[in-house]
Amino acid sequence: MTRASSLGREVVRFAVVGGLTYLVDVGLSNLLLYGAGPVPAPLAEAPLPARATAFLVAMALAWLGNLLWTYGERRTGSPVGSAARYLVVNLVSMLVVLLPTGVTWYLLGLRDPLSYNIATNVVGFALATAFRFWAYRSWVFRPVAEPVAPQPGSDAR
Repeated sequence: MTRASSLGREVVRFAVVGGLTYLVDVGLSNLLLYGAGPVPAPLAEAPLPARATAFLVAMALAWLGNLLWTYGERRTGSPVGSAARYLVVNLVSMLVVLLPTGVTWYLLGLRDPLSYNIATNVVGFALATAFRFWAYRSWVFRPVAEPVAPQPGSDAR
């Protein structure tokens, strides 16, 4: 497989996993903040906790999807090390998502569902997605070099 087709497949898989977890993220954050019909909003007037809770749930699902499918063919070394790197990257990206949410809600005073969703699920999500794609492929799920076997007849002392 060529490098370009490998990257293309990786981008498609990353997008599928991200798209599915995006639906969970957006749905849960809106449910927590605004409720749904007769279901009351458990975190009404608390956009940052609602956003962070939804983000953490989606992050766990994305970890599984990316680990098992997007980057499942890569040897990435220690699973604990990979999980720790994933957690660091996602905590940073959560701050990237929370920044436009906080600015819109607290500084600009825009608290309607449309403003909230544009700030968090369009602006914040786009910035965080670009950061995560770069960080996942270059740091979290980076391939580990295969050990080189000694050549027959070489002097391995």
